[in-house]
Amino acid sequence: MELDPEQIRHLRRLGHDLKPVVLTGAAGVSEPVLQEIERALTDHELIKVKLAGADKAERRAMAERITERTGAALVQAIGRVALLYRPNPERRPEQRIEV
Repeated sequence: MELDPEQIRHLRRLGHDLKPVVLTGAAGVSEPVLQEIERALTDHELIKVKLAGADKAERRAMAERITERTGAALVQAIGRVALLYRPNPERRPEQRIEV
């Protein structure tokens, strides 16, 4: 999923006050973690994930794996936190995040 710069700015503003809803552990991006991310994206569309990686490259690889497996867009990655967005067309219009 590709987002233009205006959409990214909008989603970053919306995600600023969010707390991470999924935490990766020592096992990294395991199947149960991916299932929890899927559930959270379906419920909320915009989520933060805390990545427990040793270095920046490893955390970036984890974020890329998550986006590949879930179809979400990586809005922002700062430090150990990634902000992800995936629209849910099944949500009622008043509950959707408009980008």
